[in-house]
Amino acid sequence: MTETKMIPLNKLDADPKNVRKTYRAESVAELAASILANGLLQNLVVRPGDKKGRFFVTAGGRRLAAFQHLAEKGQLEKGLLIECKQHEAEAATEISLTENVMREAMHRADEFEAFLALAEAGKTPKQIADRFGTTELIVNRRLALARVAPSLFALYRHDEMSFEQLAAFTISDDHARQVEVWENLPSYNRQPHYIKNMLTREEVPASDKRVDFIGGLDAYEAGGGTVRRDLFDGDKGGYATDSGLLDRLVMTKLEELAAPIRAEGWKWVEVHTERPDDIFRLGRVYPERQELSEADQARLDQLSEDYDSLAELIEAGAADEDAESKLEKIEAEMDTLQNAQEAFTAEDIAKAGAYVYLDWYGKLEVARGMVRDADEAEPEQTEDAQGEDNSEEKGPAPVVLKHSATLVEDLTAQKTAALRVELANNPDIALAAVVHALLLDCAYSYAGELSGLQIKLTYERHEGPMKKPEDCKPALAFADMQENWGHHIPGNPADLWEWCLDKTRDELLSLLAYAAAHSLNAMEPKFNARQKGVTHAGEVGKALNVDMGNWYETTGDNYFSHLNRTSIQAAVAEVRGADFADGVAAMKKAEAVEYAHKAVKGSGWLPEPIRIPQDEADTAEVHEFLQAAE
Repeated sequence: MTETKMIPLNKLDADPKNVRKTYRAESVAELAASILANGLLQNLVVRPGDKKGRFFVTAGGRRLAAFQHLAEKGQLEKGLLIECKQHEAEAATEISLTENVMREAMHRADEFEAFLALAEAGKTPKQIADRFGTTELIVNRRLALARVAPSLFALYRHDEMSFEQLAAFTISDDHARQVEVWENLPSYNRQPHYIKNMLTREEVPASDKRVDFIGGLDAYEAGGGTVRRDLFDGDKGGYATDSGLLDRLVMTKLEELAAPIRAEGWKWVEVHTERPDDIFRLGRVYPERQELSEADQARLDQLSEDYDSLAELIEAGAADEDAESKLEKIEAEMDTLQNAQEAFTAEDIAKAGAYVYLDWYGKLEVARGMVRDADEAEPEQTEDAQGEDNSEEKGPAPVVLKHSATLVEDLTAQKTAALRVELANNPDIALAAVVHALLLDCAYSYAGELSGLQIKLTYERHEGPMKKPEDCKPALAFADMQENWGHHIPGNPADLWEWCLDKTRDELLSLLAYAAAHSLNAMEPKFNARQKGVTHAGEVGKALNVDMGNWYETTGDNYFSHLNRTSIQAAVAEVRGADFADGVAAMKKAEAVEYAHKAVKGSGWLPEPIRIPQDEADTAEVHEFLQAAE
């Protein structure tokens, strides 16, 4: 028998026989807001409780929780009378199960349209959010979903489109374009990110390095740009709709940052949004060592003492709260003084220039000392009317460092081994290198030679050209890496695919780096037909910030013993100067090798074939070491 009665809220308890025990806090809050706005739309079902005058709520546990939530917040009286339907205790579990199992939830499409109807009736997103106990963001998302092209929304209603796909279309309000994108994408390739990419093809995402460089989408908007926000991509989601304006803002900021570089007096300064294509083809001059004034040196010495003292206090936990900021200021001043110890000559500045550009990661990069072919100094020469050369009698021709093809193979094979180890330890650079190589094949014609990676993973063993692979540090390191991975990769190749599917993104990135490292090739064989690829392999090394000094030390045994005396003399002259090298020509080969070995020991000097681009920038440090040794 069922009867309706009014029961005070504080006399109602959750029924232990209710099949539903748990309710989400967000769901309770949303229902509470609805009850506050619209009242109770469906009666509670109760049965007599264990104590006289109290009742168990058999059906409507979430509604009870919502009432109790409002009472706790002081928005309803705890003794408020609630309309309830009373059933016998024997039917409690059956009633609870019937209500929760037989009830069919509203399709989310109906929910989105209901929110849209409220908006079209004049309700603001805030009013709707307050009424249903949710946030304005959620309301705006639901409204955007309901406003997708009707034909696409119908597909979602009939479960022919996923929620994620529908959400992707909210990035645009152009119904015709939405339908066009859906129809043009193949049925097997309608992932949400493809949909977004198609709808925003002419726009620039907030994640673009240019947007980040100028200070984000807010800075772009402040510069007069319009933004298309992505409601489903967090606070940073969105697109700059005017790529031309974005590029102008980037160039404006780059020009501002380039102003102090121009003030240095360079012959030319160019600003680029990306690294210039010819940067590695130009010549380059480097700063020379400069002595600090007595005052600056004294200041640097004092700062060094202050730095050490403050660092000790911080490490011991005895420093004040401003210690870290003080340490940063000291470090900045030390950097300024130390940088002043190197400077370009006036002659170099007069003929060289600088590039100011954004690197791969969107950070400012300044390349000083770049020399164009036309600006290279020409040797001065005078001739009389008969064309006879009247210049002073020339001295002996300078000795030239020459490497045999066999030695070049040896050195570049060792460089290759080192690059492979470094690449295998850097998944991010490996991923960029692989993507680069793949794009050369798929987006361009006959451009595969530009990559240092032999991407088909056909690779040459670096041990072959080496004279003593057992003594090659990077070769041994790479062999250890191969052995380690060999313990994890399935022995049966038929099992490899399923094994890969079980790996995390980080694990797959590590595997990608390991596989890509096999393909990296900087070797220069006797008959080299891939010079551009070798050059790019060096660029990969530069991106990896590889210090070949960690992998190779120039010695008499591994290098000088493979040169003739003329080349030994030229190598020593490059490191220690022509005067120091003069005596080599009169020495026996064994004596010259030993002499050269001692001359370069500890200097960090590397033969040209084994260097990578940044090694050349360290020449000043080598000379500093040698001057100190003398």
